[in-house]
Amino acid sequence: MKALVWHGEGDIRLDNVADPAIQDPNDAIVRITRSAICGTDLHFIRGTMAGMREGTILGHEAVGVVEEVGAAVRGLTPGDRVIVCSTMSCGVCRYCRMGQTAQCDVANPNGPQAGTCFFGGPAPTGSVDGLQAEYARIPWAANTLIPLPDKVSDDEAILLSDIFATAWFGAQLAGITRGDTVAVYGAGIVGQLAIASAYRQGAGRVWAVDGVETRLVKAAEQKAEVIDFNREDPVEALMDATMGVGVDAVIEAVGVDAQRPSSGPAAEKYAAQAEKFDAEVAQTAPETNVQGENWVPGDAPSLSAQWAVESVAKYGRIGMIGVFSPDLTSFPIGQATNKNLTLRAGNCDHRSVTPPLLDLVAGGLFDTTPFITQQEPLTDAVDAYLSFDRRDEGWLKTVLTPGS
Repeated sequence: MKALVWHGEGDIRLDNVADPAIQDPNDAIVRITRSAICGTDLHFIRGTMAGMREGTILGHEAVGVVEEVGAAVRGLTPGDRVIVCSTMSCGVCRYCRMGQTAQCDVANPNGPQAGTCFFGGPAPTGSVDGLQAEYARIPWAANTLIPLPDKVSDDEAILLSDIFATAWFGAQLAGITRGDTVAVYGAGIVGQLAIASAYRQGAGRVWAVDGVETRLVKAAEQKAEVIDFNREDPVEALMDATMGVGVDAVIEAVGVDAQRPSSGPAAEKYAAQAEKFDAEVAQTAPETNVQGENWVPGDAPSLSAQWAVESVAKYGRIGMIGVFSPDLTSFPIGQATNKNLTLRAGNCDHRSVTPPLLDLVAGGLFDTTPFITQQEPLTDAVDAYLSFDRRDEGWLKTVLTPGS
């Protein structure tokens, strides 16, 4: 079968690889009908998340059709249409039974203290082959797969595999309640859906902070108030907008590949931290393979976290869903403590978060498809990655279709 394979930093290829097979009675084989490119995938190619194994198939978002099930899999049969949760979970351990499926005790082959197990990631996450392929093996299939109703199309469902659920989870982490003022750092696809989630969870006003004009335009279409950090200092702008108080809650949707402002008052202000940021880049991305404008790690790994702490009100709440390398040790803990902040961070509990969102989509109460900006065949995946990585105009969310 064809699959997109990681061969090293800056080196991804569409390869012909062996078809997956059942390896455990809890496995299923799924024929992928839609996959998608995520910003998390870029971390592995840029080198800001270490531990990838050569030959790993990339991708952790998919919709497909069950082709085969292992002997222990109940409730699924060949022919069923399914969403593949980005994170794997057994459904019966202590954490799964509490709905905290991202920390399943048994899914990660590295042991219960290893944390989240997800598709297409580095060795610490299990090194399970991913979903940007024609077929995929799904461990713990009975809990990792969610049946799809016939009335929900593949395109409507694909963002439920990860992005919409992660954004919703971020709003939950931030504890958003009715009337809250909310800042969303990062207006990529997760940030866009975090804006939608914040409003649906009761936010009164939402600001979107980013440095890419087309993303800010998309955020404004959702009635978010936009702040371009290349034109104004986002912390000062939010303080001015909230009469010096700060926002009630922040959703951080940027992570380790944050970028310094390239112009405007914030560029001069944060130039003083250049040496600190350079040290963070060396810490989080010791191996890179920059090729012109592609595969360039973010040059300010801790900046979005810093902005979050500085712009939230005293006793405010921060939900962090941006991906941070475990090697990054910088965080303004002193400022956070001094302001009595609540910080919650982590990977989405997809299996427990997604089903209610699927109901929203199936009921016609939320349409995910306007957030898909590109539809590409799997055979063009490498070129699509290059455009997405460069942040080319309009490249917000790319869906891949195998066999097209």
